[in-house]
Amino acid sequence: MARVALANQRVSAHATVTAAGVYKSYRLDGEPLPVLEDVSFEIGSGEFVSFVGPSGSGKSTLLNLLAGLEEPDRGRITISGSTDRLGHAAYMPQKDLLLPWRSALDNAVLGMEVHGVPREDARHRAREMFEIAGLAGFERSLPAALSGGMRQRVAFLRTVLTPGSVMLLDEPFGALDSLTRSELQEWLMRMWERLSTTVVLVTHDVEEALLLSDRVYVMTRRPGRIKLVHEVGLPRPRSLEVLDSEEFVRSKSALLRAVRGEV
Repeated sequence: MARVALANQRVSAHATVTAAGVYKSYRLDGEPLPVLEDVSFEIGSGEFVSFVGPSGSGKSTLLNLLAGLEEPDRGRITISGSTDRLGHAAYMPQKDLLLPWRSALDNAVLGMEVHGVPREDARHRAREMFEIAGLAGFERSLPAALSGGMRQRVAFLRTVLTPGSVMLLDEPFGALDSLTRSELQEWLMRMWERLSTTVVLVTHDVEEALLLSDRVYVMTRRPGRIKLVHEVGLPRPRSLEVLDSEEFVRSKSALLRAVRGEV
């Protein structure tokens, strides 16, 4: 069942990420351009949630705010109870942004190095994850020698290994072909189940949001507001087979209508 989001949700003691009455605007030709308006939500520890909506609804801006790269004009955002968010979230942008002169392994440890983890300790932790990610044997490969899907796995491992209580994913599979995208969606589900970390995903793909998430937030056109919150009732663990279930099809239809502004 879908339920309308409340602007003033009560903050749980177990919440990892909260936003209350968040407004954000930019200047365009000297005039304010509202991007986000009165956005409020609460994400519990270990939850996987997604934000969907039309282009220009402020989804990527919201991730920048959550990461502490920007501050809201009004309202309050916290991660683990603190408004000092910078460094508390690991952020994976739309492009993999791998450094071409560094090996796959050295790209994966970059976040840990920035946080002061000794290089050899970081490389040891990353090697263990390469086996889990299906990248064993490619540790020394440069990004140019990797397929698009493999590059995205390295970028995801860099995000996973970067110290932080929350992972922020901005359209991580948007540039991939449909087969590779499906494979990585399943891989991401298995990784999240193994890590039990809090994940916030921004995507244009309603099907992807339903497949991966515990809860989906639907945003309006600019200025972006949360118009609907959909609790995903699909059992876990999930696989791509769930895409054919009646509940999935009904939920997808309801979310598409909401994104299109039909409800």
